[in-house]
Amino acid sequence: MSYYLLAETVQPCSRADILDRKDMQYAAILTTPEWERERESFDMGIELDLDARNIHNTKAEVNFDSLTGTFQIPDRENLEENEFCFAYALDEKGIVFIDDSGKAEQMVQSIRRTKRWREPSLERFLHDFLEQIVVRDLAIMERYEDELNQIEDTILSSQGQGDLARVNEIRSNLRRLLVHYEQIIDMTQELEENENGFFREENLRYIHLFMNYMTRRHSTAASLRDYTMQVRDLYDAQLEVRQNRIMTLLTVVTTIFMPLTLIAGWYGMNFRYMPELEWRFGYPAVIVLSVAIVAYCLILFKKKKWL
Repeated sequence: MSYYLLAETVQPCSRADILDRKDMQYAAILTTPEWERERESFDMGIELDLDARNIHNTKAEVNFDSLTGTFQIPDRENLEENEFCFAYALDEKGIVFIDDSGKAEQMVQSIRRTKRWREPSLERFLHDFLEQIVVRDLAIMERYEDELNQIEDTILSSQGQGDLARVNEIRSNLRRLLVHYEQIIDMTQELEENENGFFREENLRYIHLFMNYMTRRHSTAASLRDYTMQVRDLYDAQLEVRQNRIMTLLTVVTTIFMPLTLIAGWYGMNFRYMPELEWRFGYPAVIVLSVAIVAYCLILFKKKKWL
């Protein structure tokens, strides 16, 4: 278990400190067994059980004397497979994270290393904590955009096929991020409502600021998801163009050989009284006629821009 006082920075302390220092708000991180053992000492009046092992989304729920909720955070290193889950409970005195994954501790330590506050408060801590969840997402989406641009250029090139499987993977990751963002936005709106009055009115701007930040991230992810659909459509269009070119070539070849097939069939009948069979120049004449037909067809097709 870890305890911190919200001073100019996040200061490590003991459990006794957070209970004795009524003038300072706190953050605590406990595992599920530790929470079950220590929950009464926080005096939050929580009637429901917070189980960090049974979490399916990110949310906030208002209770009579506290605000509880859960986090389900996709792992940015592997959006398809891994996720970090933990619960939390807060009131006007501070916030407690119930976490068996170690993710909350990692995020709080990052805040401790990188943040200093002129006016420390629980609201400012929540802003920075929530920001830790999405701090790398802009770089991830920029990387996705670069990949999609490269795939698009490959598709537009004359020889490129494009990595459609990668496009589908990026689209799946963006869809997962969008669901995650929507849940965070819903949770932030619940916090901003401040139904129990746990937050000071002048500090609600931090929560509102983060909600606007998340709305912009959601818009960026939605635009990228639409871009993946455009790349898929472009791939289908280019594939159709290549198929049309192949069909055009086959049609041209068939059209050229139709009169040649007619000539071959005509003189392949070997009727007894065909005058050309005894003609000395019959064979060269058929050759010249065939070449002339092929040349005429090619010139005609070029003129009509069918080739």
